[in-house]
Amino acid sequence: MAVGYVKRPGVGPGSKTGSGSGPAISLEKVEAVAPGLVSLYKQAEVSLAKHRLSGQRAAVYLVLDRSGSMRPYYRDGTVQHLAERVLGLAAHLDDDGRVPVVFFSTGVDGTSEVALEDYAGRVEALHSCLGHMGRTNYHLAMEAVIGHYRASGSTDPALVVFQTDGGPTSRSAAERVLCEASELPLFWQFVGFGEDEFRFLRKLDELPVPGRRAVDNAGFFPAGPDPRAIPDAELYDRLTGEFPDWLRAARDGGIVR
Repeated sequence: MAVGYVKRPGVGPGSKTGSGSGPAISLEKVEAVAPGLVSLYKQAEVSLAKHRLSGQRAAVYLVLDRSGSMRPYYRDGTVQHLAERVLGLAAHLDDDGRVPVVFFSTGVDGTSEVALEDYAGRVEALHSCLGHMGRTNYHLAMEAVIGHYRASGSTDPALVVFQTDGGPTSRSAAERVLCEASELPLFWQFVGFGEDEFRFLRKLDELPVPGRRAVDNAGFFPAGPDPRAIPDAELYDRLTGEFPDWLRAARDGGIVR
């Protein structure tokens, strides 16, 4: 079952030119529409300021692993919690108050979105409609993000938070898509759940530039067996830590305007 997503008009003040003078969506708007996310929104602001990203505009995507081993993380709310944290960050970067979501396993299981006005329990509700949890194929989910970004007509760069708990079935395909995507204004921040060593993701993070990629367009960090235990401040630092270096390289290379 596939659940579609589309880009909708913003719910707060924002800019589509790459940078602005403040957050894309104001604190007052978040307090009114999503009071449960206010603390996350404030913590994200601290990390963005630390990394000199205040006022930056970017589309934000969330890619979620639905392979069979992920079942406990959906059941206990860990994946939902990640989505809420990403939404709190996205409110600073993108003025539509929504994060497109791609669920994947063997293929793309479904696509939808989480929004400021409708986020509580959203991930579990979507997940429960998507049926069988299969294997792990990164490249199809990555291609879905690329397709959506191109169709959106956005001129802003994009930060893609890509969550998984293991390496892909087709490693060569994932590597190929990542390298091809280095020519696009997309940065892939991989997040590993669980106790896997994530050797493949570490390899992706270190693929040579310019030998394999136009720029270093990926980051990775392991969130461990209990990702909810990572403090919000630390998580946001990890989600945004490598983004500024990519932005500079992508601008220098003409990839980002």
